[in-house]
Amino acid sequence: MTSEQMEIWHNPRCSKSRAAKQALDEAGISYTERRYLEDAPSAAEIRAMLDRLGLEPWDITRTGEDVAKELGIAGWSRTPEDREHWIETLAHHPKLIQRPIVAGSRGAVVARDEQSLRSML
Repeated sequence: MTSEQMEIWHNPRCSKSRAAKQALDEAGISYTERRYLEDAPSAAEIRAMLDRLGLEPWDITRTGEDVAKELGIAGWSRTPEDREHWIETLAHHPKLIQRPIVAGSRGAVVARDEQSLRSML
């Protein structure tokens, strides 16, 4: 058990998100749950999380979502000059953010699999 405070960007309707939350509970880890569809992160918060993840916004974008298809995201350019456009889009459409994201003092991961999540526990 650790005293580290962690945060999980969580969608309770997502099975991978629920599994990550359950794993945190079973490990006895204290965390803050952010239901990011209800409490959407700002562009600044997304930038900060991307820095912690060591990823680019296109790396955490759910391109299969209907809104992604409507926006034509699959065809968007992925260059440093495009980064802010992607971040602003994620801030306006939080459903496009990959889930769950677990962050703590050791960084952050998109915890879609057990191995990724274990790296944070």
